[in-house]
Amino acid sequence: MKATVKATCISEKKGTRKRPIPFIALEENYGIIGDAHAGNWHRQVSLLPAESVDTMRKELPDLKAGDFAENILTEGVDLKHLPVGTVIHINDTILEITQIGKQCHNDCEIKRATGRCVMPTDGVFAKVLRGGEIRPGDTIIIEENHHEAD
Repeated sequence: MKATVKATCISEKKGTRKRPIPFIALEENYGIIGDAHAGNWHRQVSLLPAESVDTMRKELPDLKAGDFAENILTEGVDLKHLPVGTVIHINDTILEITQIGKQCHNDCEIKRATGRCVMPTDGVFAKVLRGGEIRPGDTIIIEENHHEAD
């Protein structure tokens, strides 16, 4: 299965679910225009596999794209096993993974409802190396890392 973008989402406030939009516009070293997490830091964009959301639908069947506060819902790529530093190409946009998972905040609606949340274990965060637009259906290309750490 090829890796694709399943949904693109933003929120204007931190700590809230994101809402799906037709496309996201990314700016180099900033993040997604209009998203609360944009700025000069290492977690400009969040990515989550749709397969992880599907496992949570057994407990919460009405889950929608953006409910885990992910910017990009992916399909066909096991994000949590990509090392920090992995480069991802989507159209002209280039992202670099900067963090795998995160600590779930205490007010997470999903965690309160189910006792767990998939973003801390299955989500990844990235910074924008080159801006562009990303839409659902776009192909995700993982750049193979040819240099080993000493």
